[in-house]
Formats: sequence, C-alpha cells, structure tokens
Amino acid sequence: MTAPLDVSGTESSARPEAVLQGAGRQAIEGRSLGQIAWARLRRDKVAITGGVVIVLLIVVAVLAPVITNVVGGPPDKFNEELIDPTFSSPKGSGIFAGVSWEHPLGVEPVNGRDVFSRILYGARISLLIGFLATLVSVVLGVFFGVVAGYFGGWVDTLISRIMDVFLAFPLLLFAIALVGVVPDEAFGLSGNGLRLAVLVFIIGFFSWPYIGRIIRGQTLSLREREFVDAARSLGARSPYILFRELLPNLVAPIIVYSTLLIPTNILFEAALSFLGVGIERPTATWGKMLEQAVPFYSVAPLFVVVPGLAIFITVLAFNLLGDGLRDALDPRGTR
Repeated sequence: MTAPLDVSGTESSARPEAVLQGAGRQAIEGRSLGQIAWARLRRDKVAITGGVVIVLLIVVAVLAPVITNVVGGPPDKFNEELIDPTFSSPKGSGIFAGVSWEHPLGVEPVNGRDVFSRILYGARISLLIGFLATLVSVVLGVFFGVVAGYFGGWVDTLISRIMDVFLAFPLLLFAIALVGVVPDEAFGLSGNGLRLAVLVFIIGFFSWPYIGRIIRGQTLSLREREFVDAARSLGARSPYILFRELLPNLVAPIIVYSTLLIPTNILFEAALSFLGVGIERPTATWGKMLEQAVPFYSVAPLFVVVPGLAIFITVLAFNLLGDGLRDALDPRGTR
C-alpha cells in the first residue's frame, strides 16, 4: 500500500506520528565504548586465538603441579634408566628419542628429567616475571608520564631528561653485572626468591620510560580537551583532574602497550637465563633449558625445539592479542 498522493500527484511524506507508531515498542539501547571495543575484538579471530592461547598458558602454569602428577612426574626427578650411558642421550633413535606416554615431550640428556614437566614449571617463572615486571613498568610509566604531560614546564623537562637517561642505559649489561653479584641473602629473601625479585626490579624499573613517553604524549593532547577545561572551571584540583579525568581516558593505550610489553619482558628473562645470570638451577626456566640444550642439539634435538617453541608461541600470542586490542580500542577504527 502506497502513501496517499498530494494534489500534485506525488507521494507525500508520512507523518511523524505514523512513523513512531510503526517503529515498534522496543527501546533503543546505546552501547558503551567497552561494548564497541569487545564487538570489534570478537571479529578479530587472530587476536581471539592469541587470547585463548594466553589463557591456556596461564591455566597450565597454575595447574602445573596437578598436571605433572598425571603426566611427566616431578620436574627435578632424575630418570637415569631412560638415558643411554654410552652417549648420555635419551634411549631411542631420531628426533623423538625418549618420547613415551609417560614422557610426551621426551627427557633431558644426561639426567633424564621430564621435558614436559619442566616446560610447565618454566611457564610459571616466565609468566610471573613477565607480568610483575610489566606491572612495575606500567605503574611508574603511567605516573611519571601523566605528571610530565599535565604539568609541563620544568617538571616535564626534568622527567623527560630522566627518561632519556634510562633509555640510553645499557640494560642488558647492567642486568648481567647486577644479577651476577647478587648475594645469597638480602632484604629477607634468599636463593631464587631473591633473584626473581632482582629480575623483576631490573626489568620493570628500567623499562618504564618506554610506556612513560607514550603516556606523556597522550596526556599532552588530552589536557587541552574541553572536559579538562570544564573540570578546571568547576574548581577541580590537579589530583582530581589527573586521576578522574585524564587517567580513565588513558586506559586504552595502557592496556595495549602492556600486552606488548609482557612478551618483551619474557624474552629478556629468557635471555638472562640463557646467559647464566637468571634463575639458578634446578628451578626450570625456558631460557635455562635452552642453555642446557645447546651442547646436545645433535643427539637430542627435541630438547632444543620444545623450549624454543614455547617462547615463540607465548611471545606470538601476546603480540597478536596486543595488535587486536590496539585495533579494537582505536576510536577512529573502521571495523
């Protein structure tokens, strides 16, 4: 049925009352920025896959004692009966030498420790250091970045020069030197507990300028926005503006950069362990496993491949998730 014709013979536009009556009674609900970002992220299958892998890694790291009671056994248990005494390599031939239902990823040369169990326990160390060091970096970087960007002037100049000094610091050499001279006991900690705390401090404390510069640049832009001027006109003080007006608008870049900083910290910890200045034996770490596997790459190649693949998959999953979050939280995104 067509709309009634006017005197000129053309269709007249429908009245607003008729349009409203035919529109139905369901209320139109708006979507928050979080809902919009989640809808965008769900369409990114690659980022979702990375997130699922990260969740699985966290779950198996937390449940490592339970899983190894079923498969693999204790990570520090020696299984000399599985080692060929002549060549100090796992019994068997080929790349899958030593692989069995009880030891699905084989055993280490010389001592026969289960590789699967040590990979799970190594995930606990790598993820723990990665998350804690990132937390330290984010807290320091966000605080100094917001303060520098908001106040400007000599405060911005001072903090920016401090950032430049930290960015020019030879972090790897300093970490090797500092961890290498750590005493057996300090600050109420000892052994690997002390080394873990030192690694978190070094990686986190000397990495905050990277996120600090990003937050400073975002704050310089946000402080000129209308909502900040409105808060000032209503008598809001600087702490209120910093933590109630600016900080909520910086959540997106903080989340994105954090997901990209975690794999960097995991790689840094693996590098230090590979160089022999990370967590001490017999505690399992991926970098330490790679360092121990290098002399046996020809007789036990699986021992080299597995920890390297664990590092690769973990770093790739965090990077894929970070890229997806960056696209989903971008207000100018077109997806």
